[in-house]
Amino acid sequence: MKRFYRSASARPSETGFEILLDDHPVKTPARQPLILPIEKLAEAVAQEWNSQGEKIDPRSMPLTGLANAAIDRVSPDPETFARSLSLYGESDLLCYRADNPAPLMARQSELWDPLLVWARRRFDVEFEIIHGIMHRPQPGETLKRLDQAVKTRAPFELAGLAPLVTIGGSLIVALALAEHQVDLDSAWTTISLDEVWQAEQWGEDAEAAKVLGARRQDFAAAHRFLTLL
Repeated sequence: MKRFYRSASARPSETGFEILLDDHPVKTPARQPLILPIEKLAEAVAQEWNSQGEKIDPRSMPLTGLANAAIDRVSPDPETFARSLSLYGESDLLCYRADNPAPLMARQSELWDPLLVWARRRFDVEFEIIHGIMHRPQPGETLKRLDQAVKTRAPFELAGLAPLVTIGGSLIVALALAEHQVDLDSAWTTISLDEVWQAEQWGEDAEAAKVLGARRQDFAAAHRFLTLL
């Protein structure tokens, strides 16, 4: 749609910081007030609105989209939403390894093993490492503890965590990012290893590179959303 406001701002409210377009409060798609829990996140959301040109482009407003999701999708039932994320622990990327060639196996171990070591220590869990693509279940106690680690988080945290989990296919990498155990570049290198390996072996496909770049952008936006909380 065309831009219909002069400027956006963040203003304290009774429950957080609301976003105003001129003097009018913004609503989410479900018609809820767009209220952020932290001032710096609210200011970043307002900046997204201020950065729009003559037309509003939702794709250029990822923080606003994640805030809308936190309010409209997560807050009504945080436990169910958290459960949808913790299920990724059953088939976490880091637990499924190549069975050949040796250089790829070595690179997976180099990048993925340290995060599993951290997760074992942090959550007091064990992991079943699978070579190949056949599914094998993780220990039940591991899944329970990972579920607990996710569902204790607030709705805005869950909204930011969700793209990290779904884009990367790894609950462990997402939790490590959320708890500042890895930086953004290291996390992306970890989850995009297989795609990078394929490009190294067979050459880069322009369309695949474009898709990977878009995923990287969304992954970075979700990480920024979390860092602003």
